[in-house]
Amino acid sequence: MKYTGPKPAAPAQDVGVDTELVEALAKIATRLGLSEIEIAHGDMKIRIARQFATAHVPAAAPAPAAEPVAAEIEIAGVVKSPMVGTAYRRASPESAPFVEIGSVVKAGDKLLLVEAMKTFNEIVAPRAGSVTRILVEDGSPVEYGQPLFVIE
Repeated sequence: MKYTGPKPAAPAQDVGVDTELVEALAKIATRLGLSEIEIAHGDMKIRIARQFATAHVPAAAPAPAAEPVAAEIEIAGVVKSPMVGTAYRRASPESAPFVEIGSVVKAGDKLLLVEAMKTFNEIVAPRAGSVTRILVEDGSPVEYGQPLFVIE
């Protein structure tokens, strides 16, 4: 009698991992202070995630005083980064910044560019008003949800 059931699965092929690429991504994540970084190329996908150590505070310790910037994060005029990347306040190194403190903007006016995965994404004013604070330096890394500007 001949067996006609399903055949056993073939062993998975070892696709190999480019350890130099993994190490380079880990160094980039560390240098930029990122909690994770992911790249995809064709069928290959590599994700590096880091856990940050948290300080254990005794239960009886008083809560630290809130920093002034933290209080401003809660006001309605804060424009936050919608992504992780590098912030650029100007179109090119020779150009003037898109906005300065005191600039009057309309909803939809370009405030800065965030470069992520070699793509420049425009960050625009969500409402009209005057730029009262600039909370990011040109060329600095930004995280998702990080405050960038205050528009009042």
